[in-house]
Amino acid sequence: MKKLIFSMATLLVITAVFAFSVAQKWAITDKYSIKFSSSEVAGIFKTFSGSIDFDEQNPASSKFDVSIDVNSINTGNGLQNKHAKSDEWFDAAKYPAIKYTSKKIVKAGAAYQVTGDLTIKGVTKEYTIPFTFKKAGAGATFNGSFTVNRSDFKIGKPGGEVGEQIKIDVAVPVTKG
Repeated sequence: MKKLIFSMATLLVITAVFAFSVAQKWAITDKYSIKFSSSEVAGIFKTFSGSIDFDEQNPASSKFDVSIDVNSINTGNGLQNKHAKSDEWFDAAKYPAIKYTSKKIVKAGAAYQVTGDLTIKGVTKEYTIPFTFKKAGAGATFNGSFTVNRSDFKIGKPGGEVGEQIKIDVAVPVTKG
């Protein structure tokens, strides 16, 4: 009898811990902004999707799994957009998505840091991205900024007119999913 009671108590504790460690699901709204810039080129990606599970009180239970459609690149110049999608740059035909999947999320002062795998053009590198999370009513916004070395992902030829360091600015409004 003691074993049965102990087993049931253990099961209840595990269930309670699991219930309180599940992060809130957030739905990405269509008001997101994914901007990139370097010394010679700037633009946006128009198509962004994925899943975001985030609990600001327990970031360790959180997870990001997001994707950018490479074909949605917009530099404001049609010829430049076509060139960016070519095999020399993003090779959108072979690698149609830029993906980021988190491994861990931690509180960092008044903000957070997400560490995960960034995959561009078939190359995966671990990146830590600082971000803020601000609630507003039933929604919230994630904001982050980081730099990517395009040569690490074999985007374009090293050197040339486009700078090696590409700054990425992300603003992702979300609603409770």
